[in-house]
Amino acid sequence: MNIVQKIARQIIEKSFKFSVWTIEQFHDKNYYAEKVEDLRKFPIGTLANDIAKCLDENNIGLVPNYESHDLKHVLLDFKMTPVDEIRMQAFMLGNGNYTLPCFAILAFGAILLPDEWSTFYKDFKRGQKSKPISSWTIEKYADFKTKSLREQVIETGIKKQSALTMKTITKYGALASIIVGIFGMIFCLPFLFSSNIADLVGAGFPFVGGAILTVGGLFTLTNLTRQTRKFAYA
Repeated sequence: MNIVQKIARQIIEKSFKFSVWTIEQFHDKNYYAEKVEDLRKFPIGTLANDIAKCLDENNIGLVPNYESHDLKHVLLDFKMTPVDEIRMQAFMLGNGNYTLPCFAILAFGAILLPDEWSTFYKDFKRGQKSKPISSWTIEKYADFKTKSLREQVIETGIKKQSALTMKTITKYGALASIIVGIFGMIFCLPFLFSSNIADLVGAGFPFVGGAILTVGGLFTLTNLTRQTRKFAYA
């Protein structure tokens, strides 16, 4: 691993730690510490106990309002490392988790870790083949065996149809819209801080356009996801 790759991973790690610290400032830490203590009381091998064990091993607590994030780490067997954080988002995007944080984190990681693109793509494809878990909660699956849940989830989802349908075209069109929008905003962002009026005007309109593309793509994917969940795993 060269110096650039090491720096990129350090930037991701520090960014995540800062984000978690910021979120924690607006919530009661004692409440979430008690939740972790409750998880420790579940039998060994259950999802709840394994989540508590993972948190203890990494010397961290539950992230307020993002408890399902830790559930996915344990269920999907992704470590608490910079690369695995991005890998998990790639998996979840393939799994149907079309949310702004998922897109933003994956885009952030893809920019900083181009050496891992092939790995991210493989995780994305695994997510497509696996059972949707974006709506899973600790409360619902706490006392299930982790190993059993993992076997049920990974690559056991609905078989994809090979035929090109309008839904497929819409889905990938929305994904392309989001990717183009995010990268457009990132490209224009530095120019928005310029003192030159021409730069502000020239970057302002594309930035707004990128935001519209991103929001529109997210809205489309959200609607597609809602429609799919009405029929999947009924």
